[in-house]
Amino acid sequence: MKRHLALVAAAAVCATPVLLDATPAWSQTTQAASTTAANPLPEPDQRFVQAATMSSSTEIDAAKLASDQSQNKDVKSFARHMRLDHTKLTVQLKMAAPHGVQVPKDNSDTSILDSLKPLKGAEFDKAYVEKVGLEGHKQTIAAFKDEIANGQNADLKRAAQKALPTIEQHYKMAQDLAQKLGVSTASAQ
Repeated sequence: MKRHLALVAAAAVCATPVLLDATPAWSQTTQAASTTAANPLPEPDQRFVQAATMSSSTEIDAAKLASDQSQNKDVKSFARHMRLDHTKLTVQLKMAAPHGVQVPKDNSDTSILDSLKPLKGAEFDKAYVEKVGLEGHKQTIAAFKDEIANGQNADLKRAAQKALPTIEQHYKMAQDLAQKLGVSTASAQ
């Protein structure tokens, strides 16, 4: 009996730190650019982190789809380029984010990915270039320009300024690819 009580007491002592440290599920945040109370991130910067990470995650995941579902060497090359550059941009964003700000690992736009998944070949290429290459980069450019103009965190603004030329180059590459494939760029202007 004494041995049983000793084991129960030892288990309770070992479990106490875990129980005291546990965070209730209702207080956990799933917001992309969450902050700590000691380190709040202003709203424009939160929007930027959310938009930038969603864009990069979507680009990376869509590029993976392109490597399997496209038969066009130019589309595959573009996708490889996007995957590499957006992986680097994600790392740079994480480095620029203030201490305590959680930058999401994967928050892809599932509606875009879901619309691409059933497509193959030329049909995939057209949708990929329109939705990810053109429209996606157009939206990303707007988010980066908004951070440069309205962001309040100096490190995030610098990261946006540094990355914007790369995003603009991606948009130009997407326009060139669209022209090669006969995809209209009018809606993405």
